[in-house]
Amino acid sequence: MRNLKRLHRRNLRLLRSIELADLSKEKRLSFVRAWEDSEKSKAENKAEKKVSDVLAWENTKKAAVEAQLKKIEEKLEKKKAEYAERMKNKVAAIHKEAEERRAMIEAKRGEDILKAEETAAKYRATGIVPKATCGCF
Repeated sequence: MRNLKRLHRRNLRLLRSIELADLSKEKRLSFVRAWEDSEKSKAENKAEKKVSDVLAWENTKKAAVEAQLKKIEEKLEKKKAEYAERMKNKVAAIHKEAEERRAMIEAKRGEDILKAEETAAKYRATGIVPKATCGCF
């Protein structure tokens, strides 16, 4: 019986050692899980911050490009207006020159008609028949 008690105590100690080892193992695993969760959380936060930084950089660059595009569009609109004004001025100058040419033609026609009338009056007064200027007479 003594051996049995000793064996029983020994088994109890062994069980207790096993339980303590299991408890120690669970404690270590719990710490490892906590450390792993902490590291994952750090990695997530770091990645989110970097993504946020990239988004901010992208938005800044986009805004700069859009501002540059707007500036270029404004310059183009200004040049377009300037060219339109130049073309209007050219059209006006062409119209003015055409009017002057028409006026000169009208003046020349008036002179030619007056000259023809004067020459006809002279022929009438002198009784001379004019020479035909075209070969049809």
